[in-house]
Amino acid sequence: MTRTEQIDVYSAEPIPAAARDEIERLLQSADLFRYTAKENAPVTLLEREFAQMLGARYALAVSSCSAALFLSLEALELPKGSRVLIPAFTFAAVPSSIVHAGMVPVLVECGANYRIDMADFARKLPGADAVIISHMRGHTSDMDAIMAQCEAAGVPVIEDAAHSLGTTWAGRNIGTIGKVGCFSFQSYKLLNAGEGGILVTDDAEIIARAVIMSGAYEHAWRKHDRDEALDAALARWQNRLPLYNLRLNNLSATLIRAQLPELPRRVRDGRRNHDLVAGLLNASPWLDVPDPLASEERAPDSIQFNLVGMDGDEARAFAAAAAARHVAIQIFGLSTDNARAFWNWQFLPEDPGPLPGTRAMLMSACDMRLPARLTEEECRAIAAAVVEAVDEVMAERRAYGT
Repeated sequence: MTRTEQIDVYSAEPIPAAARDEIERLLQSADLFRYTAKENAPVTLLEREFAQMLGARYALAVSSCSAALFLSLEALELPKGSRVLIPAFTFAAVPSSIVHAGMVPVLVECGANYRIDMADFARKLPGADAVIISHMRGHTSDMDAIMAQCEAAGVPVIEDAAHSLGTTWAGRNIGTIGKVGCFSFQSYKLLNAGEGGILVTDDAEIIARAVIMSGAYEHAWRKHDRDEALDAALARWQNRLPLYNLRLNNLSATLIRAQLPELPRRVRDGRRNHDLVAGLLNASPWLDVPDPLASEERAPDSIQFNLVGMDGDEARAFAAAAAARHVAIQIFGLSTDNARAFWNWQFLPEDPGPLPGTRAMLMSACDMRLPARLTEEECRAIAAAVVEAVDEVMAERRAYGT
């Protein structure tokens, strides 16, 4: 039996040493609130550096990606009850942000490759007021087709890029294609602050409204980086919007800033690990890692694959056999109360419908951590354990004809 006991796929990379002096200074000064300093607070510097890195005009750091999604919807000035299309394969935080904004999530079918079913998208777009595209686990839907249809319909697009920092579409950074892009700094993402998020946009009106609603009271927005267009928009919106107080703090920003130089390496190594393991898994007739779309360059820190020709009992037996080899595999649709299975979102204001394509995909789609810090040897050992587990289960099926 392949042994993987020593392979840790859960711990994040250490925070770079470059952050420690600044963290100590912050601890000594207790200057953790983003608006205490007159200028160039760590949060402001993070926003500047993140926007420059992605090629966006503006950025706003907030308490989570969920907060970024919520503020993006609020900043679009859509009426309450607006209908927002989302992929049926996403994390529960996405429909939750829509519900918090007083709007209605409308779920769109996803295919076996985890991406939006464009035929179902085209059917549902005419009734939509906005679209959130979740690049779920970094799998990017056809952004050319989505943007062309949404622009023709006059429907704004928000990108949920929580899993997609470093991913590109036709050479463009994911998160900079729609009106707004939202990213996560939660511990399992490529940049880790434990919690946190950021939104980017080129629209001065959207960022002005988001800045004020995030908690920039009493002209605190003057401590943000601004240009003439943003200055005018912020002055217009002062005192006209509710404050939700969803700010990021300076300590979290310091942790993230120290990791920005590490991002290219993490993207490179994550892609290497993913592609190595994908090739090994695809050699099994029982496993299938869907191909990326032609314009997509992913920045993965996990791998997803489908079980081929296996029923529910066999899928559960496979997950158990992998666990016996110390490899944790989550099958989205068979994991109890999974927050990525749409039928568990009992807070939805409307019945999402049966969504048979997405349901079928979730019942066979497997999720496995594959962080960028793993070595090639560790990746090979993990892949060998997975293939060994599925071979064991399916050999029993062939032997007993079940």
